[in-house]
Amino acid sequence: MWREIGDREAGKLRPNSFSNRIKSNRIQTLQLSNRKDIVSPHRGSVNSLQVDLTEGRYLLSGASDASAAVFDIQHGTDYEGGGVIRKHKCLFMVDKQHEQGHKYAVSSAIWYPVDTGLFVTGSYDHHINVWDTNTTQVVMDFKMPGKVYRTAMSPLATSHMLIAAGTEDVQVRLCDIASGAFAHTLSGHRDGVMTVEWSTSSEWVLVTGGCDGAIRFWDIRRAGCFLVLDQSQSQLGRRPPILKRSATIKGSTAKSLSASQSSFAKARTPQTKLMNAKQSPVGKIPVKGSLKQRLHPGMLSSQDRATAHYGAVTGLKVTEDGMYLLSAGSDSRLRLWDVESGCNTLVNFETVRLQTSKPIQLATSQNLALVFVPCMTAVKAFNMWSGKTSLTFRGHYEHVNCCWFSLQDQELYTGGNDRQILVWSPSRSVSDEVDEGPKDEDNWSD
Repeated sequence: MWREIGDREAGKLRPNSFSNRIKSNRIQTLQLSNRKDIVSPHRGSVNSLQVDLTEGRYLLSGASDASAAVFDIQHGTDYEGGGVIRKHKCLFMVDKQHEQGHKYAVSSAIWYPVDTGLFVTGSYDHHINVWDTNTTQVVMDFKMPGKVYRTAMSPLATSHMLIAAGTEDVQVRLCDIASGAFAHTLSGHRDGVMTVEWSTSSEWVLVTGGCDGAIRFWDIRRAGCFLVLDQSQSQLGRRPPILKRSATIKGSTAKSLSASQSSFAKARTPQTKLMNAKQSPVGKIPVKGSLKQRLHPGMLSSQDRATAHYGAVTGLKVTEDGMYLLSAGSDSRLRLWDVESGCNTLVNFETVRLQTSKPIQLATSQNLALVFVPCMTAVKAFNMWSGKTSLTFRGHYEHVNCCWFSLQDQELYTGGNDRQILVWSPSRSVSDEVDEGPKDEDNWSD
């Protein structure tokens, strides 16, 4: 710790590198917190967890007893052990007793991305409710055609206020908070849609995973999906960094330009004839040879039937930079996809056992270092590029359904069928390490 501080003061370490190094060191020491305790009010399995994206202060949970609760994870409500252990009781909870509460299990609970004044819950009672946090009243209710498995809102959106909903129906529905109606539906899956995730690089791109084993990419401004992931299409490993790629591209384009300029004078007449032959009489509209390329990828039968997993797709997580997608399936497989090429990167994740009957919530750490995956009664942290297990978190007595990693505090929150919400914190906080640094002391005896 003090070595990094010295390097930073001497200018040997950049600010971002210093911050990332401290955070990665803290993540490696994650353990069941002995300073923070979430007092769960739920009487059913915890299915969804999310810390708000604006302040990083409020934790929202949804459970199978049709309840949703909000916790303040920065300030404890009670203290035990001489003030060492902070107890965090829920600030409020909405359940079946609430006049506008859900009747069946809450499968998804998410915050409105830009304000903690609203939150959204999806339930097996076929309803999606938008709640006012201050009054704990439903301000909007969307009736869905079946059980709601997952809801999602884009953290980047500035032009729309859409809730993407995955249900047991084959269609993905977009609910508009601004109008209180359905914006439109996305058709393409052949079975229920178990998980939905918005892109972290574009507010218009939505990713969905279905019980048919397909992962589809949608541009919500147009009809049909523009990409269906195929597990047989693969590329080995990680793409090179952008700077290296740009340098390579510049070099290759310079060589190709010089070669084309030298051969342009010799082949000028034949090229003109060839171009005239390929163009239609109308002008520059391509003819038969390129008609297949102009068709929408989602409309081609060979691509439309591609599958990403041999079973249902139970979890999706787009990386922070939007370049990669992690997927989990009921075939107990984890896959890492290159979003640009749509290829499986062939990262060989170590053998895991995943739940098959319900969706699971994945989480990633900063700088794409680790991915946290609920694996039955444990949560495993895998290195995203090697697939090896870096950390294993055991503390739940039953299956774990969801996890959320707080980038602000480097803390992991997990919820499971044992009705508990556990907090995994770094073994020592930064303030503790700084306080216990070298002190100016003399050698005098008393």
